Amino acid sequence: MSSDAITPGQSKKSITVHYTTDAVPEHRRAAYWSDALARTFAGAEASVPVGRCRGRIRTSRLGPVQVVTVEGGPVWIRRPAQPAESLQDGCLMVMSLLEGSAVVSQGYRETHVQPGETVFHDATHPMRIGFTGTFRAACLIFPRGLIGLTETHLKRVPATPISRCAPSASLLSPLLARLGDTVPKLPPGTSEVLVRHVVGLLSVLAEERLPEEAGLPQAAQDLLSRIKAYIDQRLGDPDLTPLSIAQTHHISTRYLHKLFEYEDTTASRWIQRRRLERCRRELARRGSAGMTISAVARQFGFSSAAHFSRTFRRMYGMSPAEWRDKALRDGEPTSSEGAATHRAGVEPRVAHPALFPARRTSGTVAA
Repeated sequence: MSSDAITPGQSKKSITVHYTTDAVPEHRRAAYWSDALARTFAGAEASVPVGRCRGRIRTSRLGPVQVVTVEGGPVWIRRPAQPAESLQDGCLMVMSLLEGSAVVSQGYRETHVQPGETVFHDATHPMRIGFTGTFRAACLIFPRGLIGLTETHLKRVPATPISRCAPSASLLSPLLARLGDTVPKLPPGTSEVLVRHVVGLLSVLAEERLPEEAGLPQAAQDLLSRIKAYIDQRLGDPDLTPLSIAQTHHISTRYLHKLFEYEDTTASRWIQRRRLERCRRELARRGSAGMTISAVARQFGFSSAAHFSRTFRRMYGMSPAEWRDKALRDGEPTSSEGAATHRAGVEPRVAHPALFPARRTSGTVAA
């Protein structure tokens, strides 16, 4: 699936596609069904028992979000890792099993899924799903940046089942089951808000399921916090580099990189991401409407306007000009946005601007 964002000027109207084997001759069904699954799940390969190939798929797409309902007979679906220029280009898939049973494998995890349970898949890694009999499932596919979890968290979510017995999860399965039927019938603005809240619920559920894990020693956390504060104070310096940061804090660049490994990023990417976030907030301020986009980029350390535009689009799914137009049209962010957005050593969630306007923006990794 493409991770194109909903940008100003687009209709935001959902696009619905149907596939069914009902009218397909028996000798062509396997090829048809395999092709339908590959189109829906971006290159998936399907293995179907001889003589038992049948199924239906309905896909509704709203901007970067794809809502899928799929049903059929026994099938094994394998999907290789999705090639991506950056982690921002990769997608997450959330599958809620409505009927039947399934075996889901990703990485070292293998999970048996029962009706009412939900699992996450990370499209940047290979996955395998087996349906051993008749089944029905609802899926949501969206760019990983929308859910607002850090890369550390995202690594621990895939193939971990969310039980229907969990208080919040009891809302999810019936919601996803009806979403595919509901989104095409709603006005564009209403369907966008609905999808936004569904992704928000997924973020809550994922965080509830994350196991506790040991973090950095306290002294290292404090140092990392000081380094982050130092970076924020000097974003406008084009000479801000990992080497200069390491020298200022009397540590080696190797140790600096080890600290940022805890954030599943590098010092350079952290600097770039923070610069993009500051530029994004500045572009949304009415008080800066008279500044050119190039001037805003230079103010926060970008020496090349073209490089800034490319990285901004890759991070947020739209150009700086499109974001400025949208932000100024929708209203200036509150004064609280732009305050300190992270605690020591902890990244809060980020909202993708195409679907989550005017929220804090310190949780994704820039390319």
